Amino acid sequence: MDISSAPPAPTITHRGDYLPPEWLVPEVSLDFALGLESTVVKAALQVRRNGASPTIRLKGDALKAEAVTVDGVPTNAWRMDDGDLLVDLPGEAHEIGIETRIAPAANTQLMGLYASNGMLCTQCEAEGFRRITFFPDRPDVLSTYRVRMSGDKALFPVLLANGNCTARGEGESGAHWAEWHDPWPKPSYLFALVAGDLVANHDTFTTCSGRTVDLNIWVREGDQDRTGHAMQALKHSMKWDEETFGREYDLDLFNVVAVSDFNMGAMENKGLNVFNTRYILADPDTATDADYDGIESVVAHEYFHNWSGNRVTCRDWFQLSLKEGFTVLRDQLFSQDMGSAAVKRIEDVRVLRAAQFPEDSGPLAHPIRPDSYQEISNFYTATVYNKGAEVIRMMRTLVGPERFRAGCDLYFARHDGEAATCEDFVKAIEDGAGIDLAQFRLWYAQAGTPKVTAHLDHEDNVATLTLRQDVPATPGQAEKQPMVIPLQLALFDS
Repeated sequence: MDISSAPPAPTITHRGDYLPPEWLVPEVSLDFALGLESTVVKAALQVRRNGASPTIRLKGDALKAEAVTVDGVPTNAWRMDDGDLLVDLPGEAHEIGIETRIAPAANTQLMGLYASNGMLCTQCEAEGFRRITFFPDRPDVLSTYRVRMSGDKALFPVLLANGNCTARGEGESGAHWAEWHDPWPKPSYLFALVAGDLVANHDTFTTCSGRTVDLNIWVREGDQDRTGHAMQALKHSMKWDEETFGREYDLDLFNVVAVSDFNMGAMENKGLNVFNTRYILADPDTATDADYDGIESVVAHEYFHNWSGNRVTCRDWFQLSLKEGFTVLRDQLFSQDMGSAAVKRIEDVRVLRAAQFPEDSGPLAHPIRPDSYQEISNFYTATVYNKGAEVIRMMRTLVGPERFRAGCDLYFARHDGEAATCEDFVKAIEDGAGIDLAQFRLWYAQAGTPKVTAHLDHEDNVATLTLRQDVPATPGQAEKQPMVIPLQLALFDS
């Protein structure tokens, strides 16, 4: 074999190598001239120095910069490096203007901005925003967004983005436009845009402080009659999150769009959730109980992300379970309250045993907060989601529902508008509930399913329960320490 022709070794990203971003981007303005074959994107990035580097690296994937300005003036102080745009900046704060042209119809990755049966849609988690414009595209760079979209009104009669719609109007030659503003800082993976021929099931929800929120579920013509269950699930979720976690919705508008070829189950983009139709549409003549339960659970999950994932997001992708494990637990508790707690718990444990236990005992076993990755998309596992939920559930069991709520309140208060870590969450539960979780933190570092052996002796009206815990070796972790496992016991007489 010719070694010189061998493919390069894959790049491994390590959690321990994390460094804060050299530049922050507090504000983003985007102007889209929409088209299925060609869309022009003009981005204006307000950047602020956060480190020592005089150069900002803006990630790009299959992009070409057609124009670059700094503080409104065309500049030559930029260059390309392996697909990324590097711009040299002399001062502490600047505005970078970038114009790109993308081809949504040719985007077969379905990441970034892509065409879907005559409609335009985005998917940016985990690293899709860099396919729209050059950007740091990491979850710890949080920005407020202003978006303007214009396009053919016949092709794209509905124009949607994150946040609240601030203006709309008619253009020339059959075009129209809309402007959107999301006032809450968010990472680029939560950016969303949808443009197409859609109709809405419209409703409203009154929050605990008396604000009226407009709710819309956008679907293809003819499908709106199958969105009733999803709408009720959304309203139930909003009320439950207020009552159970004290989390009130924070925009004037909440939009859901159902897309048949959306390549994930659903996505929690701030104020504009995008779903695969299977998790929105339910025909009473054909839908099963499992279909209805699935819709209710996924609608709730994506809504709950508004706080556990959006208002408080992940510092880096190693912290994915911070938002996903916590939100899975939240949607599990919601489903328990909406139906039978016992039945729901049995269902969740079945999923854990069928999907996560084999993962934990195989060659791909990893902690819920991994130490390294080669490809970020491989992080979306049953370990991160389902085992992550079980670990947080154990914390809740240890401290009880009331103290757990106090810890969650502290977590949201401390880290609202920030990119946080799993350690931040554990510390908030620790401080809010008044408990030492030092030993418990091993659950975030060790892979594998502990095996617990129980032996019960009963003599002279005394029951003695003896427990033994073994944590099997997993790849890269031969030696394990025992981990805290809360147990709930009951004794019954004859």
